[in-house]
Amino acid sequence: MKFDTPLWTGVYPAATTQFALDGSVDIPATQKVLTALVDDGVTGLILLGTCGENNSLEAEEKRTVLRAAVEAVGGRVPLVSGVSEFTTARAAAFAREAETIGIDALMLLPAMVYVPTSNELATHFTTVAKNTSLPIMLYNNPPAYRVSVDFATLEQLRPVENIVAVKESAPDPRRFTDVINRFGDRYIVMAGLDDIALEGMLLGASGWVSGLTSAFPQESVALIKAVEAGDWIEARRIYRWFMPLLHLDAEHDLVQSIKLAEEIMGRGSERVRLPRLPLAGARRAEVIAMVETCAATRPTLEKVVAAA
Repeated sequence: MKFDTPLWTGVYPAATTQFALDGSVDIPATQKVLTALVDDGVTGLILLGTCGENNSLEAEEKRTVLRAAVEAVGGRVPLVSGVSEFTTARAAAFAREAETIGIDALMLLPAMVYVPTSNELATHFTTVAKNTSLPIMLYNNPPAYRVSVDFATLEQLRPVENIVAVKESAPDPRRFTDVINRFGDRYIVMAGLDDIALEGMLLGASGWVSGLTSAFPQESVALIKAVEAGDWIEARRIYRWFMPLLHLDAEHDLVQSIKLAEEIMGRGSERVRLPRLPLAGARRAEVIAMVETCAATRPTLEKVVAAA
């Protein structure tokens, strides 16, 4: 399927999965969240990533979320599903199912819990890739998953044609330059950690997989447009405004923080599924204050006021 912009460019929010009061997946609410993001101009959507609480969902719930996304916004923007399973066989099966459902691409994680050798990691990725014709973006996030998609692994994966991109969430921006220097245009690199996203795009990342875009999509789209236009003054202005919230993406409670921000901005519910709990106490008050401050000083709001 062809879209207005190439795959792996622009901003792809890591969309949240919405839950009802009884803890079940709320499909209408999830579809509403996805549709609103697309209406606000995001380039694509990541489904069932960390913010989508992939590993808190049962297999059929995951399939239901993907079908609901295709029904709600399929064909409007690329839909990318996270593939995050405990075994390679389960990951390969899920990749096949996602393709059958109508998903456009995959974001492939290492197998959960087990910390593999480079050869085991490459074998996992290769096996999953052989089970689908969809383009695949690998997800490198050593702080969260204790696994680094290192150069030895990427070297082994060179011949795997449908592994085409890397979501880079290592907290060191030097990694963007190192990957590009080592592999040239073999792998597309996307910025995957919110608070080094602009640095990543300056250093050659093709786009941004974002957590806080779920709460502030208009500003995220404006940031991307400034980058694409080479307007680094405007890009820095938006980024500096956004940075207090973007730091939340690097914390262990990022899902709860992002969902709370969504609720404050009228875009979703803060409900999460155990073992997560909603933020409480001082942390909750801190995040609310941060979101409310950003909401009151939005760069897009400033432009509207100035034009009035």
